[in-house]
Amino acid sequence: MGFFMHKQVFRLGFSLLMAFWLALGILIPSATALSEEQKLISEVWRIVNRTYLDETFNHQNWAMARQKALSAPLNNHQAAYGAIQKMLKSLDDPFTRFLDPEQYRSLQVNTSGELMGVGLQIALNSETGKLEVISPIAGSPAEKAGIRPRDRIIKIEGISTENLTLDEAATRMRGPIGSLVTLLIERDGEAQTEIRVTRDRIALNPVVAELRRSPQNQPIGYVRLNQFNANASTELAHAISSLEKQGAAAYILDLRNNPGGLLQAGIETARLWLDSGTVVYTVNRQGIQGSFEASGPPLTTDPLVILVNKGTASASEILAGALQDNGRAQLVGETTFGKGLIQSLFELSDGSGLAVTIAKYETPKHRDINKLGIKPDKVITQEAITREQIATEADQQYQAAIELLTKKSVVAEAE
Repeated sequence: MGFFMHKQVFRLGFSLLMAFWLALGILIPSATALSEEQKLISEVWRIVNRTYLDETFNHQNWAMARQKALSAPLNNHQAAYGAIQKMLKSLDDPFTRFLDPEQYRSLQVNTSGELMGVGLQIALNSETGKLEVISPIAGSPAEKAGIRPRDRIIKIEGISTENLTLDEAATRMRGPIGSLVTLLIERDGEAQTEIRVTRDRIALNPVVAELRRSPQNQPIGYVRLNQFNANASTELAHAISSLEKQGAAAYILDLRNNPGGLLQAGIETARLWLDSGTVVYTVNRQGIQGSFEASGPPLTTDPLVILVNKGTASASEILAGALQDNGRAQLVGETTFGKGLIQSLFELSDGSGLAVTIAKYETPKHRDINKLGIKPDKVITQEAITREQIATEADQQYQAAIELLTKKSVVAEAE
């Protein structure tokens, strides 16, 4: 009897709630009456509702955002895509974004093999709203054309980037090999300038490694890591093993202008250098979600200096922060970019995709990376140099790393 009464009260309560919503003029579509377009919007809303880092959803009523999106005219998939983008824009997070089927396929290629385009890693600056270069990919057409980290892309082929999403901007810069794209670039202290870039195939070879000699003839392994794709940690392990066999007594790991990539690749790379200790903490909206640990043995215990600059971002910052906080390496260069948010990629029912910020990183000493970056132990600012000048006498940051390693070696021998 009690159970029956409870059900009646529940039904009454639900009826009153329905009446309240209808009085506000909000139509609640029944589950069976949802169109394909409305189902897609609901699917996106549910994923964000369940996983998004900020539980206030940028200080708004997230349920109302769904109702608003569902009430828009939805005649086709493009209309649904527009409503989804508008709904996500209310979160004010450029990294939480919708990808149409073509953009979703393209993003999957970007982390695994090769792509066609100009070779730029880009982000939307959350404070200015401008499209900003994190870094040009090493050896890419963009780098050869002189585009630098922190450059702002004002126009692509004469079209303002002001209202473009990250993926729309990336799509406009991609195109057939040999075709040209004109970018209007803004740079601190300089007038806006047009740069024409010839599109090409971008090879995503992540590692450059060679044995160098200090002025005192000390063998130093120089390793440059360009990005964290699926091959990064395996390629780096091969490079370290080879340099060990060649007699390297110390290492310089160059992460300058490395815009990051796959979180797991950054973690695996840190483990190559660490005997034990925490690599990184991930923090979601419930607090610390988990940590990734090193379990040794490392491939080498030789002294290590890491080169960083303002183009060092994301997974690169995780690696640099992990080795700095664990006392495994000293950092030389400039404060890093400051992208400390973790996105997860979800495939949607129609083949489109959704990138959602689900967590943020903290270094082993619980330093927040996002918007703050990581400050080096030895700050050395440097004017832009060409690719040919990297790791030469013209490279002041590289020279400072050599000096630091040489001093360490002298102290170790004296002891």
